[in-house]
Amino acid sequence: MQYNGTPKIKKNMLKIKSDYFVILIFLFCSVVLTTIIIGASYLIIPQNPDVEKISPYECGFDPFEDARNEVDVRFYLVAILFIIFDIEVAYLYPWAVVISEVNSFNYWIFIDFMCELVVGLFYAWRIGSLEWQ
Repeated sequence: MQYNGTPKIKKNMLKIKSDYFVILIFLFCSVVLTTIIIGASYLIIPQNPDVEKISPYECGFDPFEDARNEVDVRFYLVAILFIIFDIEVAYLYPWAVVISEVNSFNYWIFIDFMCELVVGLFYAWRIGSLEWQ
């Protein structure tokens, strides 16, 4: 008696290998294209740095102190607020895609989420986190 399961296994393995082969082709093409683009940028664009191009800058003007000095907390606060609201806004897109398929419970959950987002924004505005003095 012969075991007939082996050809099925080999067929499945070949399918899996072909799926990974497509990924390898994609990775190879991306590496080649990246190399071509970076190489072309060095060949085509003239490389003539001057003092202003290579100098460090801070908010558009020349640095006047060492970069390792203390930074005002307002920089961190604005950055954290930006990240929080940016991530929360990223949740709007998937919800907008499935808006026609949601039931009323999911709809009110999202309305609650939006209300919390607006309350957080008004709170940050009220305490002056968004103002720069």
